[in-house]
Amino acid sequence: MSSAALAAQPSSPLGDPLSVRNFGRLSEFIHAYSGIKMPAAKRTMLEGRLRRRMRAHGFSDVNEYCRYLFEDGGLDGEAVNLIDAVTTNKTDFFREPVHFDVLRETLLPKLASTGRNRIKLWSAACSTGAEPYTLAMVLDDFCEGRRSLDYSILATDICTEVLDQAVAGRFPEAMIEPVSMEQRRRYVMSARNPASREVRIAPALRSKVAFARLNLMDATYPVDRDMDVVFCRNILIYFDKPTQAKVLQSLCNHLRPGGYLFLGHSESAAGVDLPVRQVANTVFQKS
Repeated sequence: MSSAALAAQPSSPLGDPLSVRNFGRLSEFIHAYSGIKMPAAKRTMLEGRLRRRMRAHGFSDVNEYCRYLFEDGGLDGEAVNLIDAVTTNKTDFFREPVHFDVLRETLLPKLASTGRNRIKLWSAACSTGAEPYTLAMVLDDFCEGRRSLDYSILATDICTEVLDQAVAGRFPEAMIEPVSMEQRRRYVMSARNPASREVRIAPALRSKVAFARLNLMDATYPVDRDMDVVFCRNILIYFDKPTQAKVLQSLCNHLRPGGYLFLGHSESAAGVDLPVRQVANTVFQKS
């Protein structure tokens, strides 16, 4: 191999760098299992994220870990941990805040006007829980004073580690900056030890959110088909076009007629044959 080719190889502080063959095997599996694209530009990033799993199994480099996965039968027991390691879990309270304005000011009043006594929401890529807990704050505020109206929230993610964090409802203090002071008073508890700089979502609000693991690539979802609102934001950007279409069609199958689908501001449903019409920026209503 030429010196130029050697220089182009990703470096690793532990053992040999991830080989082209093993990167190909990993990226093919990750895409088939989770829908996540893993282009060649992410080879070094992937290697870095797998080092913890490599060390957990006592391997000296990432290629040994790959041999364990693909040649020694390790993939069956390691798939969930592998996907946990490679998923990106960026989240914030009131992320893309205009969506929550639209929900609060326009869509919830419309849903309440139908006479329904329960509004059902699904956060389909919930990460550590900031999105579903934000939804719970908005719904709890809206339902206050409307004694005949209640709500429930299902929150799902493919990553077991973030789901464990979400269930606990603990967050760094800095994360609640977008939450209003009144909502903090009602829904957020400070840590007993101020030095921890941590907060926790109040038990009453946590009880309104049910968390479960779900892979959006599954052929069917064990989710009710009468959801009023589905949030699936900032996950489609990691999928190719055919996968985006498949997931969007599946999500629509779980919306009741008249229900609403929210996508991330950088995402689009253009070019996908869906039974929806756009009612706001990246907000769609099922016909």
